[in-house]
Amino acid sequence: MVYNILIGGAAGQGMDTLASVFSQVLHRRGYQIFTLQDYMSRVRGGHNFFQIRFSNEKVKSHSEELDGIIALNQETLDLHIGRLKPDGFVFADQEVKSADNRLITIHAKETAKEVGNIKTMSSVTLGALTKLFGMDVSFMKEIFSEKFVDEVTEQNMASFRHGQKMVESRYQIGKGSSKKTMLIQTNEAIALGALAAGLKFYSAYPMTPSTSIMSYLTRRAKQAKIIVEQAEDELAAINMAIGASYAGVRSMTGTSGGGFSLMTEALGLAGIAEIPLVIAVIQRPGPATGLPTRTEQGDLKFAINASQGEFGRMVIAVRNPEDAFYQTTRAFNIADKYQLPVILLGDQYISDALQTIEPFDLDKITIERHLADPKQYEEGKIYNRYELTENGVSPRLIPGIVPGTAVNIDSDEHDIIGNITEDAAVRIDMVEKRARKFELLKKELLEPELLGEENMDVLLVGWGGTYSQLSEAVDQLNKSGEKKYGALVFGDIWPLPDKRLLEKAKTAKTIINVEQNYYGQLADLIRQETGITMTASVLKFDGRPLSASGIVEKVKEV
Repeated sequence: MVYNILIGGAAGQGMDTLASVFSQVLHRRGYQIFTLQDYMSRVRGGHNFFQIRFSNEKVKSHSEELDGIIALNQETLDLHIGRLKPDGFVFADQEVKSADNRLITIHAKETAKEVGNIKTMSSVTLGALTKLFGMDVSFMKEIFSEKFVDEVTEQNMASFRHGQKMVESRYQIGKGSSKKTMLIQTNEAIALGALAAGLKFYSAYPMTPSTSIMSYLTRRAKQAKIIVEQAEDELAAINMAIGASYAGVRSMTGTSGGGFSLMTEALGLAGIAEIPLVIAVIQRPGPATGLPTRTEQGDLKFAINASQGEFGRMVIAVRNPEDAFYQTTRAFNIADKYQLPVILLGDQYISDALQTIEPFDLDKITIERHLADPKQYEEGKIYNRYELTENGVSPRLIPGIVPGTAVNIDSDEHDIIGNITEDAAVRIDMVEKRARKFELLKKELLEPELLGEENMDVLLVGWGGTYSQLSEAVDQLNKSGEKKYGALVFGDIWPLPDKRLLEKAKTAKTIINVEQNYYGQLADLIRQETGITMTASVLKFDGRPLSASGIVEKVKEV
């Protein structure tokens, strides 16, 4: 059985604390979890909610239908009661009013005052919630003690026990698994992937929803022996990262669409100077400020075409935490090998979602630096930084390794040494040299992952953060038995890997692109690169994520 609980209220009402602790309880009990955060761009007030979907079986994505609502204010109940199942429940304090017989009044505020700490209100509700689901929570004191000093821990335990006395058990979720798992967000997985790849320098300016990458790395900086620099703006952030990479360390920056707009000229610098760089761009709805705390897939074409002129770059759309971890480590290797920028595209939906996954396998990680051997160079001799080679990749020497030998780079066009030039023949050589690297990169692309039926009647095509919803939607569609459904979800997206798509497009009767944007940017890219035209589109661009049920409904309409 899968359960879906919504915790909603205004910013500052303790929703995050309640959701965080309940997620920890579920994880310790061995349940599978998928969470959804929906929050407004303000410090206090507004309507925010946090959905927690959990089961003792695999949970792939969020759901629209609710088993329970924890309403910290009247607005939450009024907005979401229509999504509640007939046999669902509502927990609310006494100031929330409703004639709905599913409402269970929890005297959280009154109880917390009696305990002596009004901030323990969420622990009263947590006690009632765990009792309703018949959970063994013998470890609650341990969880509270990790967050609070002794006195506050005891106050929370007292409130928790009072909450457990307020309801009777109703649901039996069953036992969780004893198998070791991780509860992690995609942004945290990107940060861990960067550390596993040998990251030494991270610079960024805070911008929702990318900030949690920097926050996570900052917390781990001393332990990991890395430098994390909060720059004054995004221009400084990317230029710092380029400088650190030129100096020889693995570096990275992160931002969202507005910040990436400011980074575009420096992105071209990394391209023409052939400096390895990894950039995480966590998408939110634009243009300009747009909807700063919500989700969209509107920056695909922007990432592929950002900056003036022509130069190679790779764009990878991460699909979930596990994929993000391994793709981030791979991004560093590719940036190093081909001496070009690699852009990791995420989005707010998957970046903020907590998911239960298996621990990362560090045996799968390799670090490939692709640096020139300094022993091959004589002290004081001229070094051809942009030596013309058959594959377009020049030997890369770290500055200062060979005494008296300069490593020249420039944002102007340059000759093989790195000196500025306007010679037409040299310009042709350099453009063709950079292009050869891009052609070589195409040989190691990863094909999109296939979900559902191998030989499908209907092929759904998506990318990045729609992976979890497409996975569940394909399962639901195939259970209907009407047709055979499959999906291709792209991770590597530029250059576009097209072998599996061309193969499946030959037999599928209908091809539908599923994207969180207005124009169908992946569909346009596929038509440009392969000539394949989609039969229809399922598009959503209101800042809220697509759901599996929403995809199923739209596909059936098509």
